[in-house]
Amino acid sequence: MKTYVAASALALMTTGATAQEVSSTLPSAVGAVAPALEAYSTNDLFGSVWAGEELSMRDRALVTFAALMTRHETENLGSYVELALDAGVTPAELSETITHLAFYTGWGNATAAAEAMAPVFEARSVTAEDLPALEPELLPINEEAEAAREETVRGNFANVSMGVVDTTRELLFNDLWLRPALEPRDRSMVTVAALIAAGQPEQMTFHLGRAMDNGLTQEEAGAMLSHLAFYAGWPKVFSALPVAKQVFEARAN
Repeated sequence: MKTYVAASALALMTTGATAQEVSSTLPSAVGAVAPALEAYSTNDLFGSVWAGEELSMRDRALVTFAALMTRHETENLGSYVELALDAGVTPAELSETITHLAFYTGWGNATAAAEAMAPVFEARSVTAEDLPALEPELLPINEEAEAAREETVRGNFANVSMGVVDTTRELLFNDLWLRPALEPRDRSMVTVAALIAAGQPEQMTFHLGRAMDNGLTQEEAGAMLSHLAFYAGWPKVFSALPVAKQVFEARAN
C-alpha cells in the first residue's frame, strides 16, 4: 500500500472527475470494519489504478459499471452511475449499456441496474429525450463478417436450438449491435468486461477480437484486465489472461 495519493489525485482531476469523487464509491463502513481494505482502496485502487493513463477515466467508469451490473452488485451502483456521468459517460450511453448487457448478463441484472440508476437520473433531471431512441436508424452492418458468424453458429448449433440461432441473428447482430447510442468500440468493451466479471473467458475470443476490430487497443485491453482484477477478483482475471494472450498473439501474426 503506497502513499502517493496526492500526485494521483492531481492526475484524476485532469480527466474530469476528482479523486474525491472516486473515493465516494467506498462506503464509510469499510473503514470502521476493515481499515486495511480502506487503505488499499484509497492508495492503490483509487490513487493508482483509476489514475492509470492506459485507459481513460471515462472508459474505466463504464467498464466498472458493466462489471458491477454483471455481478448484480446494485447496493452501491448509484455511486458508480454518478461517477460515470461525472467522467463523461452520457445518460444515453449508460442506458444503452443496461439494454445491451441484458442480453449478455440476463434480464434480472439489467432490471436491477435500472432500478439502481433511476434515482440518479431523476436527481440529475435526465428525461426521455436524453435516452436512446426506441427505433433509431441502425448502423451499417458488415455483411461479410455477419455471414461468416451466422454460418459458424448455424453449422454448430442449428440442430441443437434453432431458436437461439435465429434470435442471435435477428435480435443481437442485426439489431442490438447496430444501435447507435453506444459506439461499437464501447459496446464491445462492456461486453468483454461483462464476460470477465461473469467468469466466462471461453466467450472472450470472439468478443475481444471484435473489440479490437472496433478500435480498442491492446494497451487499453490490458489495462481493462488490470482494472477489473479489483472489481471481479484476481481469479476471474487470471482465467481471462490466457484468452487475451491468445487473441493478442494471433493478431500480431
